[in-house]
Amino acid sequence: MPFLRSRLLAMAAALLLAGCATSPLRIDTRHQAAVQASRVQFLVLHYTVADFDESLRLLTGTEPGVSAHYLVRDDPVRVYRLVEEGRLARHAGESWWAGTTPLNASSVGIEIVNPGYTDTPAGRVYAPYPQEQIDTVIRLAREIVARHGIRPEHVLGHADVAPGRKQDPGPAFPWRQLAEAGLILWPDAAQVAGRLAFHRRNPLPATAWFQERLAAVGYRVPRGGELDEATRAALSTFQMKYRPADIAGVPDAETAALLDVASTPGGMRRLAPATR
Repeated sequence: MPFLRSRLLAMAAALLLAGCATSPLRIDTRHQAAVQASRVQFLVLHYTVADFDESLRLLTGTEPGVSAHYLVRDDPVRVYRLVEEGRLARHAGESWWAGTTPLNASSVGIEIVNPGYTDTPAGRVYAPYPQEQIDTVIRLAREIVARHGIRPEHVLGHADVAPGRKQDPGPAFPWRQLAEAGLILWPDAAQVAGRLAFHRRNPLPATAWFQERLAAVGYRVPRGGELDEATRAALSTFQMKYRPADIAGVPDAETAALLDVASTPGGMRRLAPATR
């Protein structure tokens, strides 16, 4: 009888432990900390350099080990969610912005179906984005930014966070439309005009000045005062966004004026919404 009693007690304890292991832990969520924010701090935009079928294959397969939270198709325009926003997607790779590195763990990535560019005898030609696709990207970006409280200076292109290594979404991407939609800030036109007149009247600033201003905007750039490959890549990336007509990565008066305003407090403004 004592033996049977001990066996029954042991079985009851085992069942109790099993129940504790499988039942969910009760957590009280009535109290919330005042100091908190979303883990998502950045939104990074890409182009796929492939058609839709190939883009989907690359972003959902195990090779080459890349992914993104969203894919925006071009024809027909449609949004695909490939990774939940709360989970990490491997879209930014080796990346840096204003001291934050790498960005995969703190960003949402949007891949936009676009063939990128074609090299021709007349030079490199970048593929345009259909307006319906851009309108959809803007709508999606607005929702993501609102969900996570992403700041305008943290809505970036892949090229911004990896200049030289990446070029997407390229000079054909209409960043100004994102500014008109309230997603990013834009250099104040009156201030740019004033600084452009100044820089045209005076000798061009030294390379070290361009490096300092690029770093103030957020780019990772050397500070040695030499117009090296990394500095030219950062300059070209800045030009792609704000002056895409010439993205050679060469310092000039217009780039100096834009950088002057972009790196000065109060120089970046919200644009009035465009009527289309």
